[in-house]
Amino acid sequence: MANTVLIGAQWGDEGKGKIIDVLTRDVDWIVRYQGGNNAGHTVEVGEEKYVLHLVPSGVLREGKRCVIGNGVVVDPFALVQELHGLEARGCSLTDRFFVSDRAHLVFPYHRVLDEAREAKTKGCKDNIGTTKRGIGPSYGDKAARIGLRVGDLVDPVFPELLAAAVVEKNTVLSALGARPIDGEALLRESLEAAESLRPFIADTVTLLHEAMGRSESILFEGAQGTMLDLDYGTYPYVTSSSSTAGGACTGTGVPPHRIDQVVGVIKAYTTRVGEGPFPTELTDDAGSKIARIGNEFGATTGRPRRCGWFDAVVGRYAVMVNGIDRWAITKLDVLDEFKTLKICTAYECDGRRLTAVPANIRMLERCRPVYEEFAGWQCSTREATTFEALPERARAYIRRLEDLTGVPAALVSVGPRRDSTIPVTPAEDRVTA
Repeated sequence: MANTVLIGAQWGDEGKGKIIDVLTRDVDWIVRYQGGNNAGHTVEVGEEKYVLHLVPSGVLREGKRCVIGNGVVVDPFALVQELHGLEARGCSLTDRFFVSDRAHLVFPYHRVLDEAREAKTKGCKDNIGTTKRGIGPSYGDKAARIGLRVGDLVDPVFPELLAAAVVEKNTVLSALGARPIDGEALLRESLEAAESLRPFIADTVTLLHEAMGRSESILFEGAQGTMLDLDYGTYPYVTSSSSTAGGACTGTGVPPHRIDQVVGVIKAYTTRVGEGPFPTELTDDAGSKIARIGNEFGATTGRPRRCGWFDAVVGRYAVMVNGIDRWAITKLDVLDEFKTLKICTAYECDGRRLTAVPANIRMLERCRPVYEEFAGWQCSTREATTFEALPERARAYIRRLEDLTGVPAALVSVGPRRDSTIPVTPAEDRVTA
C-alpha cells in the first residue's frame, strides 16, 4: 500500500479509528502526527472494545509498528497508563512502538492552566470548550520555545529543566488564582514515567526514513478533524495543532513528495463536540434520534455530540485544504430509520448564497443551510457486505455525496465491527439500476 494520510473531514469524531484499523492490514507502519490525549479513537475487535488516546490504532494488529510523531504533544503519565492497559490485555509493544524524542510534553501545570482558562470563560460566548487536558497550553509552550520534549525526560539535566518550568508556571497559576504545582512530587512522578517510556523513545524521523528506504509503507493517522485545524478550522473554536493533511509532514519529518494519497473520513451526517458555529445542527427530534442511534458521545470526555445533516460545503472545503483522493464514509446505518434525509449544498448569509466556508466566524454563525431532500431507505444496511447489497436509495445517497464533494468513496461503514466496513464499487464500474 502507498504512503497514505488519513484525516477527519468534519469536526472530528468521524470514526477514524475504525477506518485506520481496517487500512492497517496493508501497511507496515502507522504514525500519529498531531494532537494529544484530547482525542480518542474507538475500535472494536471481535467482542473487545478499545479506546485509544495517544497510541496509534494500528497497535491492535499484530506485527504492525506504530509511532507517535514529533507533532503530537504527549502526556507521559497518560501514555504510561495507556501502554500498561494494552500490555495487560495481551498487546505486545516491544520493538513495535516508538515515541519521538522531539514530541513536546504535557504536564499537570498545563492541565491546571487549561482548567483555569476554561473556568474564567465558562458561560461566556468566548468559551472554547476544550477537553481540559492541557493540550493548548503545551502547544503554546512549544510555540513560545519554552516547552520540554520527550527526549528531555531521559536527559540528566531534566530535574533542572523541570524545576525552572514549575517556577515559571506557578507564577502564572498564582495570578490566575489556581493551585500551584508541587515541583518535587512532579519530579518523582516524571522520573518514574521516564523509566517506563525509556525503551520506546527514539529518533522517529530517521526511523521512518529508514523504513521508506526499505520500501515499507506508512499510514499517517490524524486526530480531530479539518474543521478543528488551527489554521483552517472554525477559529477560535479549534484545536491547537495542524489536523489537516499538511500536518502529516511537519508532524513526522516525512516530506510532501513521499505522500502518495489522502483518504478523508466523513460521517454520513455531521457532528461536533464543544462550542462554535455548526450550520446544519439539529436541535429537534431528528437531531436527538441521530445522537441516540449513533451513540454520539465523545470517546475522550463522554460529552454529548451535537448532531446535524451532512454538510457538503464542509466536505468540499475539506477536499480543497487536504487534497482528498478518496472518502471513507462511516455510520451510514445510523440513517436507516429516517423517512427523509437532507444534505446541505450551500449556505445563505445576509442575502447571499455561499458555496465555501467563510473564515469570519461571525459570518459563519449567521449562515443558514440550503438543503436538498432525499427519500430514506428505511431498512437495515447492517448486513450488507458489498456495495451492491446496499439499498438503492442508500447507494443514491452515497453517489450524491460524491457528486457534491467531487471525490469518490472507497469505503462505507455500516456498523462498529471490523467486518462491517465494505468496499465501494468504483463509479466507472457501477451498474445503474
